[in-house]
Amino acid sequence: MRTRGSNHYDIIFLGHMCYDEITPYQGQTRVAPGSAVLCGALAAVRTGKRVAVAAKMAPADASILQPLRDAGIDVYLIPAAETTWSVVMHPVPDVDVRQLILKKSAGLIRLEEVPPLEARCLHLAGISDTEFDLNLIAGLARRGYSLSADMQSFVRQVDPVTRAVVFKDVPDKRELVRQLAKIKLDAVEAEVLTGTADIEEAARLFEMWGCPETIITRADGVLARVAGKTYFEKFSNRNLTGRTGRGDTTFAAYLARRLDHGAADALKFAAALVSIKMETPGPFSGTLEDVLVRMKEQPSGSNERSAL
Repeated sequence: MRTRGSNHYDIIFLGHMCYDEITPYQGQTRVAPGSAVLCGALAAVRTGKRVAVAAKMAPADASILQPLRDAGIDVYLIPAAETTWSVVMHPVPDVDVRQLILKKSAGLIRLEEVPPLEARCLHLAGISDTEFDLNLIAGLARRGYSLSADMQSFVRQVDPVTRAVVFKDVPDKRELVRQLAKIKLDAVEAEVLTGTADIEEAARLFEMWGCPETIITRADGVLARVAGKTYFEKFSNRNLTGRTGRGDTTFAAYLARRLDHGAADALKFAAALVSIKMETPGPFSGTLEDVLVRMKEQPSGSNERSAL
């Protein structure tokens, strides 16, 4: 890549901006701007990193990008015929049980649509399999990016008729994983791809398949597998009113902190930040100082674990 310039960023978040239509258990439906791009970028920029977003969406809906710009994020709009519309329904009190429908999609992002920006890392922040393919990933790798991806972008597969999102294995998963420096999953996605409900064992498998750094979230906390070592941090949230966006926020916080800290510290930082986020609906709106205080309040952790 070229020398550092005005278009050089710490992290670029690439994916769809969308509208989230969320129906909580026995609650009122609300619609608000959402996406892994939104939650991730707002978390990362509040850690002090220079962040850009390249978002595919309908230009007519560009007003929903304003919170990103207000936070100091540079935004590059990739035009699409329509903006993605995601429906999330919670049919039972357990907030980790969700029914997902993708009413609309802005469509696959092509390599030639991605602006020629410089970055220390580029994160594929998708919410379904309608955003990225292997051709795009291979092309971005050729550009020299250090790539990370949320594996929900491939495991969450949209039925072309019903638009229901179903979780399915990915035939090209090993080829995909080999091209990524970091991957993020939740426990369900990890089991779909590896066949094991043991998140530590799943992380070891991803390591064997060629990805050197794996982050897996579950209801109680987050695991990292880095350079043959496993770390785990518990969440410390006091409620779950801001559950939507948990994984996106966790990984963005980890990715930002990891640029200049070790894996154990980055994991503790991410767990603290997302714990604050989960106590309030919407993207993370706290400060770096809030996160550092929560880190001190959390029990001592991030020790290397041989088992969970």
